[in-house]
Amino acid sequence: MAAEIHSRPQTARPILLNKIEGHSDAVNAAVLIPKEDGVITVSEDRTIRVWLKRDSGQYWPSIYHTVSSPCSCMSYHHDSRRIFIGQDNGAVVEFLISEDFNKMNHVKTYPAHQNRVSDMVFSLESEWVVSTGHDKSVSWMCTQSGSMLGRHYFTAWASCLQYDHDTQHAFVGDYSGQITLLKLEKQTYSTITTLKGHEGSIATLWWDPVQRLLFSGASDHSVIMWDIGGRKGRTLLLQGHHERVQAIRYLQLTRQLVSCSADGGMAVWNMDTQREEAPQWLDSDSCQKCEQPFFWNIKQMWDTKTMGLRQHHCRKCGNAVCGKCSSKRTTFPIMGFEFPVRVCDACFDTIKEEDRTPLATFHEGKHNIAHMDMDPSRGLMVTCGSDRIVKSVTSYGYNYKDKICLFPALAQHFAMVSLLPVAIYAKYNVSFTLASD
Repeated sequence: MAAEIHSRPQTARPILLNKIEGHSDAVNAAVLIPKEDGVITVSEDRTIRVWLKRDSGQYWPSIYHTVSSPCSCMSYHHDSRRIFIGQDNGAVVEFLISEDFNKMNHVKTYPAHQNRVSDMVFSLESEWVVSTGHDKSVSWMCTQSGSMLGRHYFTAWASCLQYDHDTQHAFVGDYSGQITLLKLEKQTYSTITTLKGHEGSIATLWWDPVQRLLFSGASDHSVIMWDIGGRKGRTLLLQGHHERVQAIRYLQLTRQLVSCSADGGMAVWNMDTQREEAPQWLDSDSCQKCEQPFFWNIKQMWDTKTMGLRQHHCRKCGNAVCGKCSSKRTTFPIMGFEFPVRVCDACFDTIKEEDRTPLATFHEGKHNIAHMDMDPSRGLMVTCGSDRIVKSVTSYGYNYKDKICLFPALAQHFAMVSLLPVAIYAKYNVSFTLASD
């Protein structure tokens, strides 16, 4: 079954179920505990907390553990109940959680980095913990011996990571806007390729090993889908956010992509449809429509005794055009443009009204979203972040700075959700239909 989102605007609001609050500083990661009514959080306040839902319906911490340095990220493996915490001092700490989620024992501390750990993945298959850090490196360590197996350095901070457990390939995003694909081995590695497409730092990655698709979100407000398995260099640009994209998740069952941005905006992209690649922007010294010179084309300006014009680009054909020849704006969802963008007048005339039908839905949230986790089988989603605007708000009874939001993301196969501060949400009325593949 596939979900088809209706094109009419979604105005339903979520229903508040509960709140999770208590951290005194930014909450950097929150994950749902599979098969349990619980959430694990790590924070800049140096605490690791396991929240379980009590008979009262409220979430209370069954584990409250303080470590020596602020917690920057985590990787939790439910079957083994092993949890790895990245810290601001560069260390990765491993704990083992008890079956009743009431106790957590220290296992090992790994000297992974010389600076803040930005992301990490634990692989039970290889018994490795792979991590990235602000020391501009990715490292992989053996969890059995605790020894360092390898390290690779980049030219910029390594900001996010995805790992293919079967092939031992690592995807590392950095602050220069590049994504590096590495093949990791014991004691060695090889660089496969470097992906370039974003104009800002990479903030989040998501790898789908089945369809072999990589998704990236960046500070340029865009999401890019990289077709790694197709081996043809195919990329799809998705533009609908107005701030840094900080969390993404691909739902393979319904072929939909969920992305969250720093302003609390959430987008659900329909990837089960025919999409086109956005064209490369062409270079020219004059408008490719009216042939008027651009302002750096001194020779043509002198020959024609005309003033030079500013260069623009049509998002549909990629041609370099002047402002007069590109006076129109339109959405063009098939190329990923969900809000109006500049197109040349000739392309505007070729776009039909049905071509403007949205292929994504958007919901406004109330807080900065730094991290997201989903459990599609239960229809739950958890987000966490630091929204300093809410820092002075006391509408919930007291002043707080950081928030965790939990809401259902799927209704059987799929349901839309919206983001509101520090809240656990129930299902709400959403218009969608199920259709056969």
